Amino acid sequence: MVIAMDKIEFRIAFGKRVEKFRKKVGLSYRELAQKCDVDHSNISKIEKGEVDLRISTIQELAKGLEVHPQELFNFKIDEKS
Repeated sequence: MVIAMDKIEFRIAFGKRVEKFRKKVGLSYRELAQKCDVDHSNISKIEKGEVDLRISTIQELAKGLEVHPQELFNFKIDEKS
């Protein structure tokens, strides 16, 4: 069995996790941007899966959302045989 997800699907799934945590703690794009070193316009793009991220950006997002970076990757990957 091969676990497969293309790059775009992966970015979208990751972005949905970021959005979920942002809304859970009640932050706007700007408020999250103020808590981490990420421009507010990029937060929207990240949540839509429109940008590739650097490890340092993931670390900043996790810090701003007050979660372990691993939590942002806790989403299902399609299994294909």
